[in-house]
Amino acid sequence: MCTKMNPVNWFEIPVTELNRAKEFYEYVFEVELTLNGEGPWQMAWFPMNQGIPGSTGALVKSEGYIPSYEGTVIYFTVESLDVSLKKVEEKGGKTIFPRMSIGEYGFIAHFEDTEGNRVALHAIK
Repeated sequence: MCTKMNPVNWFEIPVTELNRAKEFYEYVFEVELTLNGEGPWQMAWFPMNQGIPGSTGALVKSEGYIPSYEGTVIYFTVESLDVSLKKVEEKGGKTIFPRMSIGEYGFIAHFEDTEGNRVALHAIK
């Protein structure tokens, strides 16, 4: 593993209804996802900016991709946990646990998306 960068550069979130999930994530994070793929492998890509820290990924609908409440949890950085959790609820998601302090590293919260995945948020304030 290269030690000069963060170890994660891509993530995939399993979905059963790609358009519903795309609409949910676009609303919650105020981004535009790009549809890609066809047939049994369908994706909606999150935006990507070259040359800056962080990773990007996609929503994926394909055989073997099953939404899960258990397992790996992805954290999205947001400006406001409260605003983001409100958007989650407005679009059919559920807050699993609300804003929680992690000391000097800020705050986190977890939610369930429209597909049944556990996803997390991180904010400095």
